[in-house]
Amino acid sequence: MDESVTSPEEGTPLPADHPLHLPPYARAMGMEIDRIEDGVPVIGMDYTERAVGRPGYLHGGAIGGMLEMAAFTALRAELDRTGAAMRIKPVNISIEYLRGGVDHRTYAMGRVTRAGRRVANVRVEAWQADRDKPVASCWMNFLLAPKAE
Repeated sequence: MDESVTSPEEGTPLPADHPLHLPPYARAMGMEIDRIEDGVPVIGMDYTERAVGRPGYLHGGAIGGMLEMAAFTALRAELDRTGAAMRIKPVNISIEYLRGGVDHRTYAMGRVTRAGRRVANVRVEAWQADRDKPVASCWMNFLLAPKAE
């Protein structure tokens, strides 16, 4: 990603050598870490043919996948910040689709609400032109286990 990327919201551009990396699925869907806000990655995805569901709208699976990637990156950033070397395993996800995603760039950002010794909970919102009008949100729960050294 180019270090000079700008976006509609204020934020810190992501350095090209940042340790957070998205998996192949996310990259294939066109997702990228758009920027970092308060230490949390913001995922961005352009509206493209590969993410279209019904004509003119994003597919719900593309939105759900984006929410999941935002949850993983938010939790990984929090664990890295605290120095906790943990393996993370998703337990469940509950998605609320709030409005149709249209022909605009979509963003998603997670907030870790709890990261204990065994369980973590992350809240994620996805939006397009107006952050105050989310297209979807979710809760995602994870099991945490220490990494074997």
